[in-house]
Amino acid sequence: MSRQGFPRALRLLSAGDFRYVFAQADLKIHAKGMLALARFNDGDHARIGLVAGKKNVKLAVERNRFKRLTRESFRLRQETLPAVDVVILARRGVDDMDNAMLQRQLHGLWKRLKREALRRSGAPRT
Repeated sequence: MSRQGFPRALRLLSAGDFRYVFAQADLKIHAKGMLALARFNDGDHARIGLVAGKKNVKLAVERNRFKRLTRESFRLRQETLPAVDVVILARRGVDDMDNAMLQRQLHGLWKRLKREALRRSGAPRT
């Protein structure tokens, strides 16, 4: 049975969770309009946190669209991702992308994250 939900266990919820990733990120993945910081966790699944500040994305509707599309992309690919805590930061220009382009950028970001995590850990993960 595949997990397709998005329960609280798959989210970074507290400031301490975010601090854990920001303090010493193992992986930094750049994509157009976003940056992913990841740190290996002790769990058996990936968790995600989102940061979309007013400074980089002016309109609330655009911040919410970015977060909604990113959560959905993560939800669909959570089974394939390694056990990492990921914080996705919205950068300037993400609000200029249409949904299709944003989804392509996220797809590439997840692929690079998985590849880099496998390379860093040295152990094959599925």
